[in-house]
Amino acid sequence: MAKPTKYAGLICAIITVLAVIGTILAFFNHAPLVLVLFLFPAIAYEVYRTEGKSTRWASWMLAIVFGLEMILIIFHINFDIATFLGKSETVVAGYNVPLGDIQIVGPSMIAILSIILFARTRGVYTKWLAVVIILASLCLIDIINPVIFQSFLKVAIDQGLEQIK
Repeated sequence: MAKPTKYAGLICAIITVLAVIGTILAFFNHAPLVLVLFLFPAIAYEVYRTEGKSTRWASWMLAIVFGLEMILIIFHINFDIATFLGKSETVVAGYNVPLGDIQIVGPSMIAILSIILFARTRGVYTKWLAVVIILASLCLIDIINPVIFQSFLKVAIDQGLEQIK
């Protein structure tokens, strides 16, 4: 059964404003936890709104990865996956993801899962939330490690250009 949409637009607008405020505060204070906390409502509402098999799966994976990322940030857990695995990037759901500190992998996976949600859903509000989550995840990567963000951006542009060809 379809989720009610009576207040969905208002809820998505409020969630978007919260994400923007959280992003601004996080950039000014270089505090990724602030952005994560302000992004929580978007993740929770995305999980609530999704209904299809693949989109439900993607939204629940999004919530799990988000929860793990929150734990990594709260407890300042750092681990260089690139050194451990001996490679600088890996493929997740058909997308190249740069590796590095474990705190970067979470937002990368969140962005990819949100792209999957955006591509597979028909709901306008789920798409709206996916865009908010994608943009906030990219900002989170930049806040955590600007150098890896540049690498991630280069990979994304290369993938986009490859899709156009």
